[in-house]
Amino acid sequence: MLYMTSFSDTNIPHADPRPVIGITMGDPLGIGPEILIKALQHPDVYDICRPLVIGDRYVMERAVSQFSPFTSLHQVTAAAFGRYEPGCLDLLAVSDLPPDMTDQGTMTPDMGRAMANYITTGVALAVNREIAALVTCPITKTGLVLARSPFHGHTELIASRTSTRKFAMMLAGNRLKVVLVTIHIPLAKVCTGLTQDKIVDTILLTKNALQSRFDILHPRLAVAGLNPHAGEDGLFGMEEKQIIAPAVHAAQKKQVDVQGPLPPDTVFCHAMNNRYDAVVCMYHDQGLIPFKLVHFADGVNITLGLPIIRTSVDHGTAYDIAWQGKADPSSLVQAIKTAVFQAQNRTDHGR
Repeated sequence: MLYMTSFSDTNIPHADPRPVIGITMGDPLGIGPEILIKALQHPDVYDICRPLVIGDRYVMERAVSQFSPFTSLHQVTAAAFGRYEPGCLDLLAVSDLPPDMTDQGTMTPDMGRAMANYITTGVALAVNREIAALVTCPITKTGLVLARSPFHGHTELIASRTSTRKFAMMLAGNRLKVVLVTIHIPLAKVCTGLTQDKIVDTILLTKNALQSRFDILHPRLAVAGLNPHAGEDGLFGMEEKQIIAPAVHAAQKKQVDVQGPLPPDTVFCHAMNNRYDAVVCMYHDQGLIPFKLVHFADGVNITLGLPIIRTSVDHGTAYDIAWQGKADPSSLVQAIKTAVFQAQNRTDHGR
């Protein structure tokens, strides 16, 4: 049986300066529960925040028993009632899945609905300022499909729940940040998915996020071309001349420090050498291949344009190693740290 937890009107105490960070459990069959347990054992996490897990009672009980038997599980009905101390995992239970569910190893509609409920609960908490930021563990698109969700992933679902029309995906690390103009569409449809307005919107979202969430006063942006050599003056494609360059010029007129379109085979190297603070990329793999080459273990997925702070791990559910004690929590730890950093540095006041 799935249910939504009713939240107390009690305000979070102001005596504790650590922000409350909501963390969704993600796919019960994936590595989310394991990396959650491991991340909360990281020595820095409780020093910088008050982590609230949003997930399933049975699944987290099993994860604690299997991966951290000396940790106690403390169920709460609202963020205000957490203990937020090492060795005690504060859980807001949004679902109560069957006890043998993880043994079956097969995604079900109930699991899909539970995954979606973790996210929507976290969004509601963030919108109501009961938590300072939302961090999400990986989900499977199959689960959302089985739950009859109209959304393909976290980004679209959260954007819908917050009535956000313009949003973008950023992948962030300490050496490289990339932002995508198009996200999960076939490569064959990228050209038709690119418009001048969409590129301008992505550039502006990137600039605003770097200023309001990353404390970069004057962001320097690069825009990657679509074709080899950024089109080579039309020899290898006309998208740069017809779409991308006009978008860059339009953004420059809006007082954005942005350059491009630049050859995709060199722009990331320049960004890593501190010439640019972020690279705006035309399609998914153009940005994620170089990013994951550098930040495979510690990359963070951030949704730009939302009225709330949302970060996520930069990996999937990893069914092949789930519940085996092999999962690396580094990306989740970094996602939590990034969420705390943004919560402490945000200047947009929720737009």
